[in-house]
Amino acid sequence: MASKNKITMTRPDDWHLHVRDEKFLASVLPDTAKRFARAIMMPNLTDPVTTTERASEYRDRIINALPNEYKLTFDPLMTLYLTDRTTTSEIKKACDSGFVHAVKWYPAGATTNSAKGVSDIVACYDVLETMAEEGMPLLVHGEVTDPSVDVFDREKVFIDQFLEGILKNFPTLKVVFEHITTEHAVNLVIGASDNVAATITAHHMLLNRNALFKGGIRPHHYCLPVLKRENHRQALIKAATSGNKKFFLGTDSAPHTRSSKENACGCAGIYTSHGGIEFYAEIFDKADALDKLEAFASFHGPDFYGLKRNRDKITLSRATVAIKDSFPFGDEECVPLRAGGSLEWSID
Repeated sequence: MASKNKITMTRPDDWHLHVRDEKFLASVLPDTAKRFARAIMMPNLTDPVTTTERASEYRDRIINALPNEYKLTFDPLMTLYLTDRTTTSEIKKACDSGFVHAVKWYPAGATTNSAKGVSDIVACYDVLETMAEEGMPLLVHGEVTDPSVDVFDREKVFIDQFLEGILKNFPTLKVVFEHITTEHAVNLVIGASDNVAATITAHHMLLNRNALFKGGIRPHHYCLPVLKRENHRQALIKAATSGNKKFFLGTDSAPHTRSSKENACGCAGIYTSHGGIEFYAEIFDKADALDKLEAFASFHGPDFYGLKRNRDKITLSRATVAIKDSFPFGDEECVPLRAGGSLEWSID
């Protein structure tokens, strides 16, 4: 139920999330657990989550780091990190586990902690075939790593060189094209079969690439895939607010310490979990599409993954809420999106 100033909706899920590990977990998990019932946990730790056993151990660490009030209301959905050495037997083991819900394809060197990712996707074709047979989704970081390709074109080139071939060779494979950033990606997903979907972040709909350089270099607006031109931002908003079941919420919230962002070679990632659903409400409100937010945030994701929709509700109200300049992050601090600014919506 949506009105001009209030919306009550089924509790949403986050289908793309980074929470890091160990001392950092307790700092960021409450922001997600307060808003979402479930979240797909990215496996790109410093020591990647490449096996079902490691996924189980990581899941235990996440649950143990949750505040008591969320231990029974938040469910971390685990993923495996695809490598050139991933085996079909490991995929079958993951499918049988009940807690591993997808496998993540990072092209080697594409983003944070991706050095151990896939160097040759053809070497993984037997794994992809098994995933198609078992119904295990492939989550795709869709960028090429060829240094000759302009950073703003890497998603489009990835589509042309790799993704279209994967979809053709494995027509029954479930694929989530994650954190899409271009009109090209939107069109690919719309034109593909129902086995293909995409997540869209709030920050790629709130910011275009000018935000990287407004008044100087803005390291806390640097993410991968990098922010794109305004026409691409508008295409993402149009897709997200269209009601098309192929698009759903994935924050790609990616916390880093201030020191790792503000240096000569800063890390890629934007922390958005402090406004994980509120930012989307702002976007949908400005697009005059608040009535489409619940489906995008709460229905399309679980339907694609074959999971039950959540049953409890949350209510968002139009209200100005100040955002701190930084949040504790382990024994350091993390600078969030719109630090020192405000949210336009709040959770009742």
